[in-house]
Amino acid sequence: MPRPELLEQIYTIVDQIPAGRVTTYGRIAKMTEGATARMVGSAMRHLPDGHQLPWHRVIASTLKLADHGGAARQHEKLRAEGVAFDAKGRVPRHLVWPDE
Repeated sequence: MPRPELLEQIYTIVDQIPAGRVTTYGRIAKMTEGATARMVGSAMRHLPDGHQLPWHRVIASTLKLADHGGAARQHEKLRAEGVAFDAKGRVPRHLVWPDE
């Protein structure tokens, strides 16, 4: 589990992802002061009860949903926000936040 100050940075970044957009574990890690993509994934798995963070907007660098127990729910939440998936289950690159 990341240090408390890294958790705060990760959660602050996740909270900024706009509806209908996604970002990757790695992109979030690069916006912090020392987190890794794995640390971001751990932070997403250990969100506190009652949180309001848009965890579903964080995906793998392959632009596919990570294989986890909440993947079906994540897919539903993203589709409800208008996120489309291609035939291979990837999110189109133009929906990745922040813009490059």
